[in-house]
Amino acid sequence: MAENEELKGKIIEELKKIFDPEIPVNIYDLGFIYNIDIQDKKVHILMTLTVPGCPIYHILIKEIEEKISSIDGIDKVEVELTFEPRWSVENITESGKTKLRAMGYNV
Repeated sequence: MAENEELKGKIIEELKKIFDPEIPVNIYDLGFIYNIDIQDKKVHILMTLTVPGCPIYHILIKEIEEKISSIDGIDKVEVELTFEPRWSVENITESGKTKLRAMGYNV
């Protein structure tokens, strides 16, 4: 269990390096990541985007797979997109909201 928590922390670190090209905040702080499941050396990420049909979804998924696959102890990464529940500004972390407010966004 402790090993999974350590891996989860490393996964979150990598997710915080990935930015939505339209919103200058990382995908973790934007609240796109709904769940991170680690079984053996396989990681399943359940995530959403701001809107269904987002044209850059494949770019984000590829970047997630590449960054997480580079972590020692992870052999396989699966990213699943969902739009239930729908994303909203309520999903944004306090850190993300602080960054957006500093840029003039009203969140």
